[in-house]
Amino acid sequence: MTRRPQSVTDAELAVLKVLWLRGPLTAKAITSSIYPDGAESEFASVHSFLQRLERKGLVSRDRSAFVHSFAASVSQADVAGQELESLAQRLGEKSIAPLIMQLVEQKRLSDREIAEIRALLNNHSK
Repeated sequence: MTRRPQSVTDAELAVLKVLWLRGPLTAKAITSSIYPDGAESEFASVHSFLQRLERKGLVSRDRSAFVHSFAASVSQADVAGQELESLAQRLGEKSIAPLIMQLVEQKRLSDREIAEIRALLNNHSK
């Protein structure tokens, strides 16, 4: 997981969420998770998403069996961090601190989350 995550579309993120939750899966299993009543066109879409994610280095493919399986190559935290950095850049911010402060000011964080952030900041300031 040393490679820096690239930006992902909402559809690619849906595939990654399934892989983070359930671990390595076949394309068919991923399709069933995202589209329970899925048709052949949904399978083709998921397969395209997997190919793009693999090219970006965000998903790895196990080719050791006839039916390939896929696994996330990055953590959810890695992707979240990259998305925050991307949002900060698009907004013209030099850091993500203003974004975090905005979340705190708008009370979008629970008391538990605020305590976790406080502990994290304390650990990083030592």
